[in-house]
Amino acid sequence: MAYLIGTDEAGYGPNFGPLVISATLWEAPDDVGGEDLFDRLSHVITPELRKKGRETGDRPLMPERPGGCFAHKGPVPLFRRVVMADSKKLYTPDKGLRHLERGLWPALGLLDRCPRTWRDVWRALAPEALDSMQAVPWYAGHDGPAPSACDAGEIEPLADLLRSGMAAAGVRLLAVRSRAVFAHEFNDLIDRHGSKGAALSHETLALAAAMIEPLPAAPISLICDKHGGRNCYGALLAEHFPEWLVEVRGEGRQRSIYRFGPADRRVEVCFRVKAESCLPAALASMASKYLRELAMQAFNEFWRRRVPSLQPTAGYPLDAKRFRADIAETQRQLHISDRVLWRMR
Repeated sequence: MAYLIGTDEAGYGPNFGPLVISATLWEAPDDVGGEDLFDRLSHVITPELRKKGRETGDRPLMPERPGGCFAHKGPVPLFRRVVMADSKKLYTPDKGLRHLERGLWPALGLLDRCPRTWRDVWRALAPEALDSMQAVPWYAGHDGPAPSACDAGEIEPLADLLRSGMAAAGVRLLAVRSRAVFAHEFNDLIDRHGSKGAALSHETLALAAAMIEPLPAAPISLICDKHGGRNCYGALLAEHFPEWLVEVRGEGRQRSIYRFGPADRRVEVCFRVKAESCLPAALASMASKYLRELAMQAFNEFWRRRVPSLQPTAGYPLDAKRFRADIAETQRQLHISDRVLWRMR
């Protein structure tokens, strides 16, 4: 067996809200790489949201008998498969959180997690974030039901489908972990590393290293999206895996590949363009985006309760300046510092 890890982020560009980085860990047969996992699981997972005008997953799944699982005699129709894809395909303000939830909740079910509230989601994916949230006014004390856009009647059949289909393929999802970097922490990282690109790379590799460290002897493959146009990652890898000599296998605009570690636990790291086209990174993308949107919902609710007629923001630079001007007086009255509110880059 081999271990496959994928990472991705959400919220790299905005001035408001957290940067969220996620990693997923899978176990698969030796002949299956991260770039092959969609093909291996194509009978139960699809990266396609639409097929012939139909929203994937909109048609309800019916069990073969009350309380039973699903009989899979041949390929499962596209609209019945679990959608896991680049979060940019699945989420827009118009689509809402529905498609993210329909993929994330079945995945979390494989890990025996069933979040019922906003805070439960953070406990399931990024438990360390809860302590940091207590120092941020719009998160402290915030909660609400989850999932918010679909219900258990939709999710449970998808979870059964995913569980049986992955077992048949000899694939297991072992972990989904996220790291949320809130504004005050983000600003501290910029001070330490000098750029947000370097901050993203260091936080991503720290998360990946924590996931790799306890794994037993077996091949390990790590797929990451390119970071800020960077092509060379050897020095960063050497910093996070100092006990090994990092071998450069190739560095270029499309992908940069590295290897290190002993022969029985060889690690291959690939930084590539459009890493979300690989299933391990796609699910990481979904987790990151979902947590980012939960955080922005809490942020907007906090300020809109206090500033009449305030329009919500997604936090990106142009609109963030408008929003910042609209809340300036209330921010002053509440004694909220810019360092807690505003990401400097």
